[in-house]
Amino acid sequence: MHYRMRPAIDRSIAPEQGLPREGQPISYNRAPAPDLAPWISRLYVTRIAAPVDHTVSCGLLCDAAFLRVQLAGLWEARTADGRVEAGNGAMFFGPHSRRMPIAMTGSFISVGMAFRPGACTALRGPHIAEYVDRIVPTDAIGMPSDQILSMLPPDGEPEDWLQAIEDIIRARVLELGCDAPDPVTARFEEICYRDPTMTVGRAAIECGVERRKLERVISRDFGMAPKQVLRRARALDMASCLRGVADREEADEIALRYYDESHLIHEFTELFGISPRQFVITPQPILTIALESRQSRRLEALKRLRPGQSRPWE
Repeated sequence: MHYRMRPAIDRSIAPEQGLPREGQPISYNRAPAPDLAPWISRLYVTRIAAPVDHTVSCGLLCDAAFLRVQLAGLWEARTADGRVEAGNGAMFFGPHSRRMPIAMTGSFISVGMAFRPGACTALRGPHIAEYVDRIVPTDAIGMPSDQILSMLPPDGEPEDWLQAIEDIIRARVLELGCDAPDPVTARFEEICYRDPTMTVGRAAIECGVERRKLERVISRDFGMAPKQVLRRARALDMASCLRGVADREEADEIALRYYDESHLIHEFTELFGISPRQFVITPQPILTIALESRQSRRLEALKRLRPGQSRPWE
């Protein structure tokens, strides 16, 4: 199972944050402030310059819920609720069970943060299972969009935007006196990063709970069954390798998580809608940005990368 060809890129767009080695666009992303690490997985800013009438058709497959704030550009997505189209605004993106088609038109600026699994439960927010493959205005989850937008001026600096988002979450944590997410959830998140081939039974043992409790906690905090979560994590690591935003030293180990090529093709196609080979030769600018951010978080969570350290693909 080798897909060593150079990933295709869309040269009509210009990411302002630079390019990794394979020429794929990446965003500025970083770990949260230490006091917010139990609830926030990652923060990012993506600014891409493109002709005003140019549309980038791509997709997203994310394993976390996101608060995303669009400060410029038009976008649309095909969600579980149907087609969603919007411009500037603050939106809550639920986690994905499979690739969600996304299109961006013109230059755009997107600022946001990924919630850690269980954070929405701990922050007394939405029931995450109700938002899988859905996008709603943040007003629907008790976070006024206009208030969020007022804290992120379009002409601001990226780091100022991210600190403003951190302030929003920090205020909620302090106001509600929120606990950290369930330790079982945090342990299972680490397993997804370290060994997504693990059986659910073995994961329950490592988490120190009975299988039935693990299934209940993970369904509550991830929005889907443990087996689905592990399967998605395995596919996301494979996709990151194919797009050139993963540590090349573990590429063979990630490929060997699949029994054979037919197993890889079947599972990958079911989640991403195209075969691994098609995935390599088709430009995936938006999805590549999301994969790069997740891999950064993953390597930091596994203590293989220090926050701020240069990433293997840069």
